[in-house]
Amino acid sequence: MHLDRLQEIAAEARETASSYKHCLRVCMAASCQSVGAEDVQKQLASKVEENGRQDIQVKGVGCMGLCSAGPLVRVDSPERKVSITYRQANTDDVGELYDSLDSKPVERLRCPTDIPFFARQHRVVLENSGVIDPESIDDYIAAGGYSSLVRALTEMTPEMVLEEVSVSGLRGRGGGGYPAGLKWSTVAKSLETQKYVVCNADEGDPGAFMDRAVLESDPHRVIEGMALAAYAVGANHGFIYIRAEYPLAVERLKTAVRQATRLGLLGRHICETNFSFDVEIRLAAGAFVCGEETALMASIEGQRGQPRPRPPYPAEEGLWSYPTLINNVETLANIPAIIDHGGEWFRRIGTEHSTGTKVFALAGRIENTGLIEVPMGITLREIIEEIGGGIPDGKRFKAVQTGGPSGGCLPAEHLDMPVEYDTLIKAGSIMGSGGMIVMDETSSMVDVARYFMEFCMTESCGKCIPCRAGTYQMHELLEKIGVGEGTAADLALLEDLCDVVKATSLCGLGQTAPNPVLSTLRYFRDEYMEKLQPDPLAASIAGGEV
Repeated sequence: MHLDRLQEIAAEARETASSYKHCLRVCMAASCQSVGAEDVQKQLASKVEENGRQDIQVKGVGCMGLCSAGPLVRVDSPERKVSITYRQANTDDVGELYDSLDSKPVERLRCPTDIPFFARQHRVVLENSGVIDPESIDDYIAAGGYSSLVRALTEMTPEMVLEEVSVSGLRGRGGGGYPAGLKWSTVAKSLETQKYVVCNADEGDPGAFMDRAVLESDPHRVIEGMALAAYAVGANHGFIYIRAEYPLAVERLKTAVRQATRLGLLGRHICETNFSFDVEIRLAAGAFVCGEETALMASIEGQRGQPRPRPPYPAEEGLWSYPTLINNVETLANIPAIIDHGGEWFRRIGTEHSTGTKVFALAGRIENTGLIEVPMGITLREIIEEIGGGIPDGKRFKAVQTGGPSGGCLPAEHLDMPVEYDTLIKAGSIMGSGGMIVMDETSSMVDVARYFMEFCMTESCGKCIPCRAGTYQMHELLEKIGVGEGTAADLALLEDLCDVVKATSLCGLGQTAPNPVLSTLRYFRDEYMEKLQPDPLAASIAGGEV
C-alpha cells in the first residue's frame, strides 16, 4: 500500500458518495439498535429500492452521540447544502421521512444541530462517529484514514512519531493519566527484539460506554493508532483485549482487521517497508479486575486474570516477559490525528497539564444521555447544564460521579471546576476512563457509596487480603448504616478501613475502591450522620466528636 493507492481509494469513495442526491445515515450503534434502528434502516432501504431511486443512499453509521434520542437518522443533501438530524425515528415514520427528502423536513422529529449538545463539542476521537460506515474501510480511507500511518512509514522515522506524541502532551485516557510519550519511550528504549502493543478495551465501569462506542463506530481508527504505536516503539504484534459481552464491537473489529490485512495495512512489510505488524483479538470474560494491566496480560497469556506487584512495569517486562505497551481505546484513537496535525496542534487543545479532548459517557439523571467529546478544562457545569441539558423533571442537581467505581462524587460547589486530571484528584475524584453519572436530589449518597462498594467487592479477584476482606467489611458496614442500624463506632471503623484498603491493596481496584465512600463522607457526611444510632461510648472515645 502506497500513499498514491490510498489517495486513489479515497477519491473513488468520494466520487461514489458525490453521486447521491441524498444520504440517509442511520445510527447503528448498540444503543440505537436496542430501540429499533436496524428495522428503520431496512425499511428506508426497501423504500428507496421500491421507488427505483439510484440517487439516494441509506448508510448504517456509528454513534451520533445523543443516545437518549435514538434511533437517530441524519439526512445529508449536498446539492441543497442541507443536513437534518431526526430523533426517535421509528418504522412508522419511514414513509414520512422518505417523502420529505425532496420537500419540507419532518419538523416533529427534527433535532436542531445547533443545540449545545452538538455545538459545544470538539471532536477528535469521534470525528468519524456517526459519519462513516464502521464496516467499510473505503469509508474510513475517504475520511483520511490510514494516511497518517502511510505517511509515518514512508516519511518519518519511529523517533519522529514518538516525538510528536511526546510533544502533544497526551496522557493515558484509561484512568491513570500517565504521559503517553513517556510510556512509549520506555518501550522504545528496550533492546529486546520482541515487543507487543496491547489495546485495553476491557471497559467495565458502571455507566461507561466510551470505548465500546468508539470501537463500534470507528474501529479502523484504533487499529491505525495501534500500528503507529507499534512503529514508534519497535513492536511487531498487537492484541486487542475486549469483552466478549460487546458482540457488536467485536464483530466490527474483526471485520476491520480483515479489511486492513487485505489491503496490506496490516501484516508483513506494510507499505513495502521493513515494518510488519499483526493484530490479534482476545476476548475477555468480563472480569473488571482484568482492566488492570498486569491482570490483563495474565489473561492474554492464558492464566487466571489476577494482578501482580509492580515493578517490573509492563513497558519493561510485560507479555511473556517482553516489553509491552498498553494503552486504552481512546488513547490510541487520538494518535492518527496527532500524527496528521502534529503534536503542537493537539497541545493547543485543552489545558497546560491536560491537553487535548476527552470523551465522556453522560448517564444518570440528566436530560441528554449519550456520548460527548469536549476539550479538557471545560467545567462540570458546562457539561451537565449546557451539553447535558440539565436535570429532568424540575429536580435539583445533587452530585456527579466521575471515574467509575474508582472515582468520587462531587457536589454542586464543584460545578465550576475545570475538568482536568489534577483538579479532579484534588477534589476527591479522578478522570477515570470517562464515565460521568449525574444524580439529583432524590439520590441517597449512602446508597450510592454502597452500590459502588458492592461492585468492587463482587469484582475483587481475591488475591490480596485488604481488597478481598476489606471491601466485604466496608460493604457490610454501609449496609448496616444504610438501614439505620449503624453507630458512630461503625462509621469510625468504616473510615479506618478506607485508609487501610487504600494503602495496602495490591492493585488499582482495591486502592481506589474507597474513593466513593471517602468522597461522599467528605461532601455528604450529614446523610451518614442522620442514619446513625446513638452510641455514647464511641462519642466519648472521640471526645464528643465523630
